[in-house]
Amino acid sequence: MRKCMFYLMMAVAVIAFGACSPDESNEPGTPGIETPENPEEPGEPEEPGEDPDSPSGETKILVAYFSWGGTTQRMAQEIVRQTGADLFRIEPEVPYPTDYTECTEVALEEKNSNARPAIAKEVENWDDYDTVFIGCPVWWWTTPMIICTFTESYDFKGKTVVPFCTYASTYRDETLARIVELTPDAEHLAGEGLTSGRINEQNISSWLKEISIIK
Repeated sequence: MRKCMFYLMMAVAVIAFGACSPDESNEPGTPGIETPENPEEPGEPEEPGEDPDSPSGETKILVAYFSWGGTTQRMAQEIVRQTGADLFRIEPEVPYPTDYTECTEVALEEKNSNARPAIAKEVENWDDYDTVFIGCPVWWWTTPMIICTFTESYDFKGKTVVPFCTYASTYRDETLARIVELTPDAEHLAGEGLTSGRINEQNISSWLKEISIIK
């Protein structure tokens, strides 16, 4: 009986914490999970330069992303590699806790209070960009609240927005739709959401070709 109760409690914990995936996959502190792929430090140089052989043409592209454990960062960097876009990391002024459970608590508090966490830096030459990719992990069934801060900080009129996200098992479509909802003045191309194991050159290339970003 004790063993049955133990496994039942573990199952409930997995379901509860799975709703908040600080960067696509669950993190330390939850049964059966991965550790962060690429722990991030504020100011750490991580952004690849523009590829002069990129097929991006004359369109000026920005890939803006928020990442906690490294998975969304990895997807963003692959988009940049294939398009030659500029990369902008959305960093909070006050970093999120590195502990998984603490981070989920902060994320839920922000969601429940409709918070707008301050962003540490601004996009340079915003008006130069025609197309803006916006990416994030799924947190509590939707985008982290810092994505609201980002989308409310810039004028999206005349721009094309392409949403992307990383997730553990669910709420992919809801998160992509939320990014579209947050940028009503922009045109939109079909977004993409990937789990960690599906972030690779082929999958991202197929998506970028489907939406005519690359040939």
